[in-house]
Amino acid sequence: MSNLSRRSPLRRLLRLLAIIVLAWLLMTWLLVLVLRFVPPWTSAVMVERQLGAWVHREPNFHLRQRWVPWNQISPWVPLAMVAGEDQKFPYHHGFDFDSIHSAIDEADDGGRLRGASTISQQTAKNLFLWNGRSFVRKGLEAYFTVLIELTWPKQRILEVYANIAELGDGVYGVGAASDTFFHTAPARLSPAQAARLAAVLPSPRRLHADQPSAYVMRRAGWIEQQMTQLGGPGYIEGHATPRMKR
Repeated sequence: MSNLSRRSPLRRLLRLLAIIVLAWLLMTWLLVLVLRFVPPWTSAVMVERQLGAWVHREPNFHLRQRWVPWNQISPWVPLAMVAGEDQKFPYHHGFDFDSIHSAIDEADDGGRLRGASTISQQTAKNLFLWNGRSFVRKGLEAYFTVLIELTWPKQRILEVYANIAELGDGVYGVGAASDTFFHTAPARLSPAQAARLAAVLPSPRRLHADQPSAYVMRRAGWIEQQMTQLGGPGYIEGHATPRMKR
């Protein structure tokens, strides 16, 4: 058998792998591009939660979510989420390397390895992936984060995040949360209510915005202070305008 004939199967395999990789890149980018303009009809995390409820036979579980466009969301809500989760959001490109290094240093000093995910990373994970800490998931999260940051304006990232973040057990997004917890329209949420929604984000199935524990109230108070120190909604709508509308 000649060297050429021995190489042929390998070349065909490499060509096939290249086609698969290019097709994956194209399809995922097109999906992200479409979702820049079209409201997501669901998210991977919502699907995962619903399937979990079926598997574990939770008859009383009811998933609640409704899309609310940016101009119908109280400006205090995205500010509270940024204040509580990712204060450098208007300025980074998807990754807060200072927070990542700080988290690693704390773990090296014997502390618990805490998350350092930005709102962009959380949006990528919630929309396209699953819960977990595997290297595969983190790698895909980084990939989708880059796609989102390259394709969406900052305002769109916040709009999608505010609509798909889990804010209670089975309650996703500011529309369902405002209806369920405060019985008001998302546009009418006060700074205190927005801060309470942001305060439960670390553990929305254990913490409650409508019946806040002492911890939630303390965290909400801290978030309100941060909202003031950042300069109010202008931090999102004015101070960050060049990046938000890029």
